[in-house]
Amino acid sequence: MTAPADHQKVLIVDFGSQVTQLIARRLREARVYCEIHPYSKVEAALATMRPQAIILSGGPESVHEEGSPRAPQGVFEAGVPVLGICYGEMTMCEQLGGKVEGGHHREFGRAEITVEKASPLLAGLAPVGEDETVWMSHGDKIVAIPAGFDVVASSPGSPYAVIADETRRFYGVQFHPEVMHTPRGAIMLKNFTHGIAGLKGDWTMAAYRDEQIAKIREQVGSAKVVCGLSGGVDSSVAAVLIHEAIGDQLTCVFVDTGLLRKDEAAQVTTLFREHYNIPLIHVDASKEFLGALAGQSDPETKRKTIGRVFIEIFDREAGKIEGAEFLAQGTLYPDVIESVSSSSGKAHVIKSHHNVGGLPDFMKLKLVEPLRELFKDEVRALGRELGLTDAFVGRHPFPGPGLAIRIPGEITPEAVETLQQADAIYLEEIRKAGLYDSIWQAFAVLLPVKTVGVMGDARTYEKVLALRAVTSTDGMTADFFEFPWDVLGRCATRIVNEVRGVNRVVYDVTSKPPGTIEWE
Repeated sequence: MTAPADHQKVLIVDFGSQVTQLIARRLREARVYCEIHPYSKVEAALATMRPQAIILSGGPESVHEEGSPRAPQGVFEAGVPVLGICYGEMTMCEQLGGKVEGGHHREFGRAEITVEKASPLLAGLAPVGEDETVWMSHGDKIVAIPAGFDVVASSPGSPYAVIADETRRFYGVQFHPEVMHTPRGAIMLKNFTHGIAGLKGDWTMAAYRDEQIAKIREQVGSAKVVCGLSGGVDSSVAAVLIHEAIGDQLTCVFVDTGLLRKDEAAQVTTLFREHYNIPLIHVDASKEFLGALAGQSDPETKRKTIGRVFIEIFDREAGKIEGAEFLAQGTLYPDVIESVSSSSGKAHVIKSHHNVGGLPDFMKLKLVEPLRELFKDEVRALGRELGLTDAFVGRHPFPGPGLAIRIPGEITPEAVETLQQADAIYLEEIRKAGLYDSIWQAFAVLLPVKTVGVMGDARTYEKVLALRAVTSTDGMTADFFEFPWDVLGRCATRIVNEVRGVNRVVYDVTSKPPGTIEWE
């Protein structure tokens, strides 16, 4: 990733915490540009980014154990403010002359810290002598802090819950200000970025749009770009942005997998051909995908099969476009981070249908990824900046493999049709109830389970359908949506009555913890 040259920047050093991305989200919400880099690659990031402030994330390791990760010394010699969070505070203490020990009383969950001394880090929060609610998550304990540091706040289990060296502008907190369970954590982070580091918060979608248009034009020149259009928000926003930059040098290839939501293919073609007048090739490849998936039930195999077939078809169609040198994708920043382990740099099997790490060798195209620096909600903001309607940019996320991962077990044309009908009824009832925009993502899952039921005077033996709906701001963590019973009842009644093959509907109330990727 190349940092925007004209923005003030914060470098986040990742030590492997499940909630490191939430640090970035809180900073972006405060209009501060930031990037996450693994601790092992921070020296290079320091040189390229030249950040105005640095944050050290939490992590699962123990500082006192041999071989545990450390921040490069350059972090403390850069002359900029540094904030250590949880493990970040511990390694800061250890590296600067303090001491950390294991085997002490652990602190996990909600806690109260008592403010001992005034500090700009806690400006606007609890005054000296009073308590502030935070979220702890640590098993080790700082037993000595480096010279120059003072205790700002403490708790019964953490005598050094907040420490500060105001002269060097080094700060450490033993809790996680980035999570929502620390109610005023966002204020602490903004105190650090805006108050202590003096950042103005110059990260806006209007500026990003102009920068990316200029960047796309410089990168592409007079060459042709082909965009892999899925119909989802990400690829659509990328396509509209690129079209604004280079016009008819862009051609979109919409590979219809047959695994989309009901009527979605028609909606996509209408939007791009008629509303935006963007050249679009529509490839109905549903038979090819369903044929390749026949007999497969393992979810990872299905994902890889879909990815392989998609690339083969897309490459075939792109090869027909004379002068095409670039491939545009709607890759987002979470895709980049999650597809490569932040701490080890090794590939994870998380999003195996993505090509985040690059294209297969046989594809002779160069990548254009104008959304690569954005989170999902920022993509929505950019879409609105580009003139896309709220109804479109506010659509619930839809996974790349489509309905295939919402049909556990074998994929058949009948199963796809059943799920499409049920999912359409579910979303229709949510919209009728005025709940769609209150939900981050809602969808149906056709379970590989049959139950006995009685409908009228006849016994049935048909499938169970699960409904899911979650709330979130960024998709990194989520909780189940508390549906009004009357709405759920209408959904279930309509699905059982109108969709053949389903005789029971259940609602999933599972929450999504930090660190997991997709609801599917």
